[in-house]
Amino acid sequence: MPRVTSKDGTSIAFDRAGSGPPLILVDGALCYRGFGPMQSLASHLSSHFTVFTYDRRGRGESANGRPYAVEREIEDLDALIREAGGEAYAYGASSGGGLALEAANRGSALRKIAVYEPPYVLDDSIAPVPEDYVARLNQLVAAGRRGDAVKMFMRTVGTPGFFIAIMQVLPMWPKLKGVAHTLAYDFTLMGDGQRGKAFPPGRWASVRAPVLAMDGGKSPAWMRNSVRSLAQAVPNGRYRTLPGQTHMVKTKVQVPVLVEFFAA
Repeated sequence: MPRVTSKDGTSIAFDRAGSGPPLILVDGALCYRGFGPMQSLASHLSSHFTVFTYDRRGRGESANGRPYAVEREIEDLDALIREAGGEAYAYGASSGGGLALEAANRGSALRKIAVYEPPYVLDDSIAPVPEDYVARLNQLVAAGRRGDAVKMFMRTVGTPGFFIAIMQVLPMWPKLKGVAHTLAYDFTLMGDGQRGKAFPPGRWASVRAPVLAMDGGKSPAWMRNSVRSLAQAVPNGRYRTLPGQTHMVKTKVQVPVLVEFFAA
C-alpha cells in the first residue's frame, strides 16, 4: 500500500488509479478509502484522470498525528500533491470541500477545485453550530461514548431520528464509531464558517484556482444558500445545481460534471 509522509511525520495512506492529469479526491466527515463514496467515484473518473484517493489523518490506514490542526491536514494534502507531480486538481465532498478550499487559500498547488456542499452555515435558515461543539465531541470520545458522538453529529446535520436508530443495527455502525474521533477535526476545519454569519470580505481572496461549487436540487435551503454564497465569494467561482440530488449525491450524476469542469 503506497504512503506519503506529511511534514510532521504522519503517514498518509493512498491509492492511485488511471492515467491523465492528477485529481485528488477529498472525503468528508466519517469517510475514508474503505468506507464512503470516493472509491466508486474514482473508478469512474480513472479513464480521464490519474485519481488519488486517500485516508485523511486518523482514518482508515493513515496515522493520527497529534495534536490536530488544520495546518496539518493541509500539509497532508500537500504531500499528496507532491506525489502527484507538484500540482493537481481536487474534488472535495462536504467538509472535504472545505479542506480543499482552505488548502488553496493557504497556497497549495491546486489548479482547479470542485466542491459539493461544503457545510458552511452562513445565515439564519438553520441553527448555527455551537461554539462548544468540538469540545463536546472530544468529551464524548474521551469518555468512550463514540456512538453518542456519531449520533450528536447526525442530529446536527439533520439526519432523521428513525434513520439514526436503524443505522445502529447495521454493519456500518462500527465503522462510523471507529472514526468518531475525527468528527472534531471536521468541525475545527469548518470553524467560523458554521456560525450563521456571511463570509467576511476577502475570506477567500487567495484562492486563485477556478472553483466549481455544486449543490443538490433537493438539498435544504441553508446548504444551497451557503454554496451559492461560496461561489460568489471566491475570485473565480461558478455555481451549479445538480437536479434531483441531495447531500448523498449519486456517482453517475457527478462524473460527467466533474469531467467537463476539469477537462475544459
